[in-house]
Amino acid sequence: MEYKIGDIVKTKKSHPCGSCEWEIVRVGLDFKLKCQGCRTCSDDSKRKSFKDNKKIKKEYKYEDT
Repeated sequence: MEYKIGDIVKTKKSHPCGSCEWEIVRVGLDFKLKCQGCRTCSDDSKRKSFKDNKKIKKEYKYEDT
């Protein structure tokens, strides 16, 4: 599965604030994710994110203007 900046992913494990939805802020060697509940950021390894990822809820669509 390919991940892009701006995608919203739903994980199996929830954040302490109760939200299971994360926005992808940075993609590279690891992910930087932003919690959609409390808006805090977290760095995550790809291996962990692939394992815990349930699905992509919203795909970011870039439009060139």
